[in-house]
This record gives sequence, C-alpha cells and structure tokens, in this order.
Amino acid sequence: MATHTTQTAVGEREDLADVIYRIDPDETPIFSALKKETSNGIFTEWQVQELAAASATNYANEGANATFATPTATVRFGNYHQISVKDVAVSGTLEAVDKAGRDREMAYQRVLKSLELRRDIEKAIGDTDVARDASDPRKSASLTCWMTNGSVGAGSGAFATGDGTDTITAGTARSLTLALIEDGMQDAWTDGGSPKMLIGSAQNRANFSDLSATGNLVNNDVNMTAAKATTYVGSTSVYLTDFGSLDVAPSRFMGNDRMFLIDPDFASLCTLSGRNFAEKDIAATGDAEKMQLITEWSLKVQAPKAHAVIYDLNGS
Repeated sequence: MATHTTQTAVGEREDLADVIYRIDPDETPIFSALKKETSNGIFTEWQVQELAAASATNYANEGANATFATPTATVRFGNYHQISVKDVAVSGTLEAVDKAGRDREMAYQRVLKSLELRRDIEKAIGDTDVARDASDPRKSASLTCWMTNGSVGAGSGAFATGDGTDTITAGTARSLTLALIEDGMQDAWTDGGSPKMLIGSAQNRANFSDLSATGNLVNNDVNMTAAKATTYVGSTSVYLTDFGSLDVAPSRFMGNDRMFLIDPDFASLCTLSGRNFAEKDIAATGDAEKMQLITEWSLKVQAPKAHAVIYDLNGS
C-alpha cells in the first residue's frame, strides 16, 4: 500500500515566517559622528580664524610706542548642497493583499529607503574624491577634499588645496603602519585639532589590530581562581597616541585606500531647511502609491586642519 505524503498531497499551507530578516548593515560611523545643522541656502559658507604665529621675541623697550601689525584675517570656506533621493512606487494590489512580516508595504519601504539614503551619504562623504560643483546635479565636496594633514603616497601623491575646490591626487600605494597614524595625529594636534576617531575599512581595521598586536600594544594576561573559558584579546578598539586617544571604528562603506582621523567637534552635516529626509508623496498616475525621500545636504568641515587622512593605502 502506498503511503500518502506531502509529495502527493494537495492543499498544504505554506509555512512563511511572519518576520523579515535583514542582514545588510546600516551602521554609518561618519554620518553618525558628524554634528547636524540646518542651512538656508544651496551654498553654505563659514569662516575659520587662525591665530598669528607664536613669537619668541615678544619684548619691548620701556616706554616704547605701540606698533600695530595687521590682524590675521579669517578664511572663508563654502560647500554646495547635494540632493540625494530615494523613490518607491507600490501598487494598490500589493497594499491590499495579506503580507508576511509587515502590514503596509509603503510604510515598510519608507524605513528601508531612509536607511539606504544614510548609507549613500556615508559613502559619498568618506569613499569618494569629489570636489564641490555648482552645476546640476550639484555636488558636495567629499572629506578628502578638505584634508591637508596626514600623508599621501610617494610619487605623484598630493593633498587637495583643502577648501573643497579640488581633489586629492593618488600616489604610490603603501602598507599601513602605526607611524602613519601617529604622524597624522601629530599634524592635526599641531594645527589645534584633537582627532577622536580613526575610521577605516574592515580590512584596514583588521590591519590596525594586527599592528597593535605586533607592536605589543595588546597584552593577554589571564588570572583566574576557578576554571573557566579564557578570552583572547586580538583587537584594539581605543588607541592611545602621544597626542590623544582614538576610538577605532570600521566602516563598511570605505575602500582600502584610506583611513580618516576625525575630530567630530569640527565637522557637520548641513541639511537645507525642510529637506532633511523629507517625505514627498507623488501624485498617483494609475493604481500605485508613490513616494520620494529627499535629503539636500552638504558636508561642512569647520576646521579642515583639525583632521587628517592616511591615503594611498594598499590594504595590507
């Protein structure tokens, strides 16, 4: 007698979990660390004041007349706002049917598009070398366009001017070393900055931990009074340099050719008033609900010399 199984039966209900699992990452360390500001024009500007150089010969004769030097003028910087968008259209039928893991498809898509937009901005800021551009579509100068501290590779390697108007020039690729990080910290500290974050790709994050272990910066001492599983520390999350400590953070949206030393006190993300992840419902042209998520943003680096970049890394 043949056994009736699920292979021959008709009418078995599908067992679809009522949960949607999402593995794609949404951590955005640069975006999250930047201060958030509101601006009122497509070109946002700010001023940076530098003090006159310290003098070792500041002494005067008794009763001498005052001499007046020309004060150090402020330097004016600016960056354009870039429009970043995400669109979604959901059919009326999809909204009407019973769905697993969410009630309304449009509400679910709004959340997803918001996360995707954050990731796009993160990548545009940290993983591109784009100068500011006023022509449509406008572009916000990326982070490397403001950097003049740190190091670039030998050969043709050269920093950008540091005002967002041009881009960094690639040189000869080289391996990451602790000396490169220390030099970048020293450059920024000398110019008045105090970087608090070291951000790099997953590969460079791992390379840094290897350097820390090789340089005997990580010790694994185990003391116990009872038998238990031991934990081996193979990673460095805070790096204490001669010029301050750095929180080390990996970014999934950066290439292996760069690492940033960032002082969050002197960098912001500006969004145009009313255009900060603004949801815009678009008129239906048929049996579909349509929406556009818009952010008009600009990177504002209040003190470019407070930061540093280690460029032209080869990922080893």
